Amino acid sequence: MPSSALPRPSALSAVVAAALAAGLLAGVSPASAAGSDDAVRIHDIQGSTRISPLAGQRVSDVPGIVTGVRTYGSKGFWFQDAEGDGDDATSEGLFVYTGSAPTVAVGDRVTVSGTVTEYVPGGTSSGNQSLTEISRPAVTVVSSGNPVPAPAAISLWSVPWTYAPSGDPDADGSINALPLRPHRYALDYYESLEGMNVRVGSSRVVGATSRYADMWVTVNPFEHRNHRGGTVYGSYTSQNTGRLKIQSLTPTAEQPFPKANVGDVLAGRTEGPLDFSQYGGYTLAARTLGTVVDRGLTREKTRKQYRGELAVATYNVENLDPSDPQEKFDALAAGVVNNLASPDILALEEIQDDSGPKNDGTVGAEETLRKFTDAIKAAGGPAYEWRGIDPENNKDGGQPGGNIRQVFLVNPERVSFTDRAGGDATTSTGVTKEYGGAALTHSPGRIDPANEAWENSRKPLAGEFTFRGRTVFVIANHFASKGGDESLVSHHQPPNRSSEVQRHLQAKAVNTFVKDLLKADRRARVLVVGDINDFEFSGTTKTLTDGGVLCTAITSLPRSERYSYVYDGNSQVLDQILTSPAIRRFSYDSVHINAEFADQNSDHDPQVLRFRP
Repeated sequence: MPSSALPRPSALSAVVAAALAAGLLAGVSPASAAGSDDAVRIHDIQGSTRISPLAGQRVSDVPGIVTGVRTYGSKGFWFQDAEGDGDDATSEGLFVYTGSAPTVAVGDRVTVSGTVTEYVPGGTSSGNQSLTEISRPAVTVVSSGNPVPAPAAISLWSVPWTYAPSGDPDADGSINALPLRPHRYALDYYESLEGMNVRVGSSRVVGATSRYADMWVTVNPFEHRNHRGGTVYGSYTSQNTGRLKIQSLTPTAEQPFPKANVGDVLAGRTEGPLDFSQYGGYTLAARTLGTVVDRGLTREKTRKQYRGELAVATYNVENLDPSDPQEKFDALAAGVVNNLASPDILALEEIQDDSGPKNDGTVGAEETLRKFTDAIKAAGGPAYEWRGIDPENNKDGGQPGGNIRQVFLVNPERVSFTDRAGGDATTSTGVTKEYGGAALTHSPGRIDPANEAWENSRKPLAGEFTFRGRTVFVIANHFASKGGDESLVSHHQPPNRSSEVQRHLQAKAVNTFVKDLLKADRRARVLVVGDINDFEFSGTTKTLTDGGVLCTAITSLPRSERYSYVYDGNSQVLDQILTSPAIRRFSYDSVHINAEFADQNSDHDPQVLRFRP
């Protein structure tokens, strides 16, 4: 949900107090910031770093003109000094947190007294930068109907191509106390405009309208663009600096926030104060919103596998359970049949138990799978069979009570599943030799479920299949999420990615199992598939492929086509299929049917790989 809907602390942020105590703001004092004989202005409060030199201090009669009013969520208003100090590093705008609906209007000339506060959206543990504001204000309206200060234009020409400075190693990697260099770093540039009236011109949409009434645009039309209009995230060191989140200050039932897909254009002028939110960081809170121009993005369709090809796919169906409307089952089923061309083996992630999020001890998912497979058949697809293992109650993470798990759907007209009894939630499947080749001791079976790597996370599901007389092993995964990682706009640069620790352990466990299979049969055909929750260039993927036992199949695509998910305007990889060395030739497709659209059946795009065993 938007950060503006979250409760606000009234005291000075712990991050600021710690910075002051540690001397990170050395050389700046409330007295020296404005001059002892001068009235405090907004640029004195903002200062030339991310932390106000007046943080925690009381200020009086700060002048400015109201540029935006927010009457929902985090209620308050922005005001701006129309004169300024001529320093590009010091913002002339500021948010005033009122806590209740403000009584001022855009164009009011006001003076504000109150406490300068550094509010950290999401709390200090989030690693987010702070928002400089005035809290507990006393506001005096001097006059009304004044012109709003001219907006600063955010454009290709103004945003630097380098994303952020390196964090200060003496300050735990924080950039909070570093002087802002808005002509060199994008994050410094946006921070130098925090609270100010800004505008963007016609801009391409790179993140579809979400359920929280926001979208992402880019002011840099050349930055890592793909042919569908998105902006691809291809490495930790090549950030997309032109991305900016757009929200509206005046949504109404008569004029709701517009729906936009990736590749559409937000045309005309979008103008308003530059906010900083918990989710996504710098956000243009639009007082004036442009018009969405539909560029006609369509959902992709992959080709049908040839008779001798085995098609294996993976699809995160986003917490599917029987209480979901039939429309969701039908839409997902239509995607499997029409867009994925009815793959022979389909590994599903986020299949919930039959009571969904109701935390009642139910772990079976027969009804969920029956409804889904029935919907696929009704859409003209095959009569899929399924194989899976029910988890222990509330031991696999995800939505509490939902008991999400991976499941195999198998088209019995083309593929045989090799059932080997004995697999359950706590029993580990192993590798044995049979007729000179590798075989699983339990199929379906879980891989090393007692390993600490899988604590409160989904355990991999291994299955043995036969296609045209050839054995194929598929391992379906849903690795730990990125929850707890700091965002790209963290005050730590580079951001802390704490969730990687568990995924690295998970990747090592799967890699070890694949090595066991290849030790038993170096020609074993193995596919590791699923929601890996990490990038193709990540340490997680490097661990999965250690020793050359797996190949990252999505890297067979051009760089601009490598994505399965869109987050904060970045088209990126989370879902993957990896292949063992025996699978030398294959056709890979990331089938874009969800992530780029405002109307989604899931937030992930399915992946499919076809090969001749």
